[in-house]
Amino acid sequence: MTVQGLAGKRVIVTGASSGIGQAIAIRLAAEGCHVAINYRSDLEGAQKTETTAQEKAAHQGYEVKTRIIQADVSKEGDILSLVNRVVDAWGGFDVMVCNAGIQMEVPSHELTAADFDKVIGVNLRGAYLCAREAVQHFLQREQPGTIINVSSVHEIIPRPQYISYSISKGGMGNLTRTLALEYARSGIRVNAIAPGATETPINDDWVDDPDKEAAVEKHIPMGRAGTPEEMAAATAFLASDEAAYMTGQTLYIDGGLTLYADFRKPWSA
Repeated sequence: MTVQGLAGKRVIVTGASSGIGQAIAIRLAAEGCHVAINYRSDLEGAQKTETTAQEKAAHQGYEVKTRIIQADVSKEGDILSLVNRVVDAWGGFDVMVCNAGIQMEVPSHELTAADFDKVIGVNLRGAYLCAREAVQHFLQREQPGTIINVSSVHEIIPRPQYISYSISKGGMGNLTRTLALEYARSGIRVNAIAPGATETPINDDWVDDPDKEAAVEKHIPMGRAGTPEEMAAATAFLASDEAAYMTGQTLYIDGGLTLYADFRKPWSA
């Protein structure tokens, strides 16, 4: 469980009321981090995250501070309030995890501009604004810091009928690399994780249907979907001192999905 150099770090996790964000918040608390749990509308989920995080931390012998903070990351004012509330309460923070995300399944030629903007506003613009505020915070205090973006295999794999989601994650890859290059000399590390098919509420349409789940898993070389806890483990590593020489990287945690399982056997001479 223990990862070097995490205990005592102050972390903000956006979209932490369910799924991968919830698992990340819980894992970081279990590693001794103080965690600000952001949510947009699911207060009950955020409360569950906090309770479990405190239990896991106590089990590992840590006494950690947690805070539940409502904010919609598509709204700049909400992000500023989120960051200011953490700074006021804890004097600052060390890690920003940009996890909040949404998706819409719509044929690309039918997607409205409003719905396109909604997905980009949360997934990409929201991540940028959170990262921007984190960079400003670290620079103002002349301290090192870490930003972790939660991207997707669709950063590089096209996903028909999810064009706004795919664009947002492709942009997140370049966001990660650009910020990493720009601020490396300031001691600010920026990395991303890219989950493959993961058993989370955002994927309930196939997670709760055995036939659909089997259809998804046949494309995965390892033959199964991932878990939120597996994504959280990679995030904990990137946030830790064990990843001190890593920046500008996207870790694909996908059971081999980006290896294109359909090409496992030769199909041409």
